[in-house]
Amino acid sequence: MKTRKLGDNGFNVSEVGLGCWQLGADWGDDISKEKAFKILDEAVKNGITFFDTADVYGNGKSESLIGEFLKTCDTPIRVATKFGRAANSYPDKYSKAILRQTVEESIARLGVASLDLLQLHCIPTEYLKDGAIFNWLRELQQEGLIKHFGASVETVEEGLICIEQEGLLSLQVIFNVFRQKLISELFPKAKEKGVGIIVRLPLASGLLTGKFNANTTFPENDHRNYNKDGEAFNVGETFAGLPFLDGLNFVETIKDDILPNDLNMVQLALRYILDFDAVSTIIPGASSENQVISNASVSSLDNLSNETHKKLKALYTNEIASKIRGGY
Repeated sequence: MKTRKLGDNGFNVSEVGLGCWQLGADWGDDISKEKAFKILDEAVKNGITFFDTADVYGNGKSESLIGEFLKTCDTPIRVATKFGRAANSYPDKYSKAILRQTVEESIARLGVASLDLLQLHCIPTEYLKDGAIFNWLRELQQEGLIKHFGASVETVEEGLICIEQEGLLSLQVIFNVFRQKLISELFPKAKEKGVGIIVRLPLASGLLTGKFNANTTFPENDHRNYNKDGEAFNVGETFAGLPFLDGLNFVETIKDDILPNDLNMVQLALRYILDFDAVSTIIPGASSENQVISNASVSSLDNLSNETHKKLKALYTNEIASKIRGGY
């Protein structure tokens, strides 16, 4: 596993991290403590040293499981968590007191003295523009409750707003083969400002695994069912904002015309993202040990060819971009 530095003033992270939303079982099948520990242990065995979670994932369950696991793990792990989407704050009840309370609760669940990285969790744009919340984060940083702060955002506009904040270490963004707008509109500014990029949804909610078809169905409590058209939250968080059937068609085009013979769809999708030097780490989720192994192995692959990148850019520009819905 190769490593990269998270921002100019941050710490080293594995190129492939682990997204831990699924450990909270907010959607899909419930994951037992035993299974969660197997996933986390396999991640560490494969060189993954960066876990991403949030206070709302399972109402603290994901953080608690990670905290219990860390007590058994000898390998130093960096854990990023988030604030801002719980009912005590979202969408319009943000305060310094609530932020402090949330941070203290996350610290307790994770069993650490200080949070490695606290990210604003896709909070409304007006609070990012106002900027007061960043002053609260700086105060907590000065007190030692958090080591670094960043922001998870939905749009390029929000990313550019956050980048101007002094001390911002990282941005967490949706970036994949289906969402290439960030390459020209956000990545150059992030590099200029020394802000690290954490990429979520690298497989577009599983679309880019190439394993779905028109007959695929999802459980009632799975966001790929209840949020497929943005009924619950930003549609960009589900299938990268593409209508499901359109996404399937684009995957078939990639398989038929672009996918190199020596790669599968997961390898193509993850390697594509790591080919951009603005990216510090990707955080695909995993619901099994085999998925962890597959994801981690992408760090050792060669970069995609220039020709493959050109074809993926052309497909995005000519066909995909106009189909994307939601904030972007």
